[in-house]
Amino acid sequence: MSVSKYFVRDNMKKAEIDSYLAGELKKAGYSKMEMTKTPLGTRVVIYAAKPGMVIGRRGQSIRDLTQVFEQTFGMENPQVSVAAIEVPDLDPMVVASQIASALQRGIHFRRAAYWALQRAMGAGALGVEVAIRGKLTTERARYERFKDGYLPSVGDPVLKQVKRAVVDIQLKQGLFGIAVRILPPGARFPDKPELRTPGEQVPEPPKETAAESEEESKETEKDADTAKA
Repeated sequence: MSVSKYFVRDNMKKAEIDSYLAGELKKAGYSKMEMTKTPLGTRVVIYAAKPGMVIGRRGQSIRDLTQVFEQTFGMENPQVSVAAIEVPDLDPMVVASQIASALQRGIHFRRAAYWALQRAMGAGALGVEVAIRGKLTTERARYERFKDGYLPSVGDPVLKQVKRAVVDIQLKQGLFGIAVRILPPGARFPDKPELRTPGEQVPEPPKETAAESEEESKETEKDADTAKA
């Protein structure tokens, strides 16, 4: 198998697992999952706002997920662990899921969107944008955007630092789409220079960003070695 086909098949499998977890762990505030292959098996880390609901009573939900990974997705010796999200209001997937739940309960879409903006900005976000598409007020589908703070739209820093998430929900009016973009605190942009005094030390990047980049590079190297073998 060529390297390109290996990566395509591997990413398709990850997308299927992510879609399955997003549907099953909706009430637990599911955010994302990380899958890493090790010599002992496959390590899966699930990030959620309510890890207790993912674990279940006496770990029953974790055992059920492990069985699904083995039988449905063909994982070899899956090792499932759960990690809590430190600030759920800064996670776009969690925010979009909360807006979807509010729409299901009959709350007006504008009220749900402004509530999400206030929560995210109160948590320290530099900028937030919520877009809701569907049959909002009439039989004709349209969309409305709600924005607060500083949130650029183009450029390389936007691709690397702005977090995005999209959630679809089926209502009586039809299918609704909710897109959320959040600029987390500590983001740096070339059009916003910082003035420092002589001898001042340069602050280090956020630990989350550095850890994610290191994990991605290690995972890419391991996948490449596996494909060559």
